[in-house]
Amino acid sequence: MRSKILRLLESNSRLSSKEIAVMLGLPHDQVAQEISRMEQERIILGYSTLINWEKAGEEQVAALIDVKVTPQQDVGFDEVAARIYRYPEVKSVFLMSGGYDLSVLVQGNNLKEVADFVARKLATLEHVQSTVTHFILKRYKQDGILFDDQEADRRQVVQP
Repeated sequence: MRSKILRLLESNSRLSSKEIAVMLGLPHDQVAQEISRMEQERIILGYSTLINWEKAGEEQVAALIDVKVTPQQDVGFDEVAARIYRYPEVKSVFLMSGGYDLSVLVQGNNLKEVADFVARKLATLEHVQSTVTHFILKRYKQDGILFDDQEADRRQVVQP
């Protein structure tokens, strides 16, 4: 039951516990209690809305930054990652395999703001060896959602 509830919420966080109960054929109270338990256990960490800021008329700049780090004894990468994820510009931090240790998603109002964050805050942190910044030019799909669904309606337009 838990995984079914989680999959439904992952695809649409606006679903109410009543709607989920109907979809799964379960009593509403049982579903509501299970969701509450998963929130308390920190299985469900939050509910978010994916926004196409470009269509909303607000320009935002995002970058994926690869970070090479010197791991610390007894804590590995965790302490450096914690220092990085505390910055408000940082939206996500991932420990990665490959040539770089951390991948950091940063968002700002313009290119200069993101570049300043990398140069003044991120690259100057103790134990950060190097960074490589990749600016996101266009989003096609995020979290399973298409940003500009070109396939949505391919019917031929008929005019009188």
